[in-house]
Amino acid sequence: MAPPVVDAKYKKDIERCRRDLRALLAEKNCSPLILRLAWHDAGTYDANSKTGGPNGSIRSDREYAHGANAGLKIAIDILEPLKQKYPGLTYADIYQLGGYVAVEITGGPSIPFTPGRPDSLACPPEGRLPDGGKDASHIRTVFYRMGLSDKDIVALSGGHTLGRAHKERSGFEDKPWTSNPLKFDNSYFIELLAADKANLLKLPTDKALVTDPKFRPHVEKYAKDEDVFFKEYAESHKKLSELGCKYTAPQYFDSTADPTSSAALLYSSGIGVIATAIVAVAAYAYESSKVAAKVMKKA
Repeated sequence: MAPPVVDAKYKKDIERCRRDLRALLAEKNCSPLILRLAWHDAGTYDANSKTGGPNGSIRSDREYAHGANAGLKIAIDILEPLKQKYPGLTYADIYQLGGYVAVEITGGPSIPFTPGRPDSLACPPEGRLPDGGKDASHIRTVFYRMGLSDKDIVALSGGHTLGRAHKERSGFEDKPWTSNPLKFDNSYFIELLAADKANLLKLPTDKALVTDPKFRPHVEKYAKDEDVFFKEYAESHKKLSELGCKYTAPQYFDSTADPTSSAALLYSSGIGVIATAIVAVAAYAYESSKVAAKVMKKA
């Protein structure tokens, strides 16, 4: 589908929607659920086929019915009134903005948001999201397919500082990963390095971050320094939220100008005039060379 026109009105609606999201998530106490929705919409990206990714397709009944998305229809329904209030915004942008706000209002880093994600209803194949019951090899297969790195894997895993597993959705024990599942901090990594506690959750994929020799240094770094974790988490979250979306790239998004403004149109027209002039000059040169060749032949 065509990308949205990220003009002055679109940007203003994004800021209004951000304010509404802060109030909505605080009222419903649903930040972990909204963060999971944003991640699951983005995490289907395949860098080779350039399919999936943060395009709002998770709202389709086929996709939210995938096993890994159990319970996410609740999040989709929570955010639907915002789409009705701001019809010009894409679902893709609203879902990812929701993830940013979920992190911010629970004490995590504020991440600069760049709009411009087009919507899609193309359902990616099931099985592209991580399975918490598997090992380090599985984690790498999933995240490398997206184009992410070991650092991204560990930093994003820190998002488990929010929320808990629900047995009816995931099959795992109904436990949180940290003692305060509504506060975004570095306690996930501190708990990973500590002795197991009966009241906290550690899945095989969590434990793999400690046992894998390439993952563990990142875990230790984040457990020691929350500021470093916040910085690197923000970088990885932004990367995840923009996978495959060329329209959020700096060369596309102009934060100072309305792409429908007269100045932008004049610039586009200018490019067209220049291109036409180049073609005309080339044609004139070609015809002149033909005439010159005839003259030489007669001489």
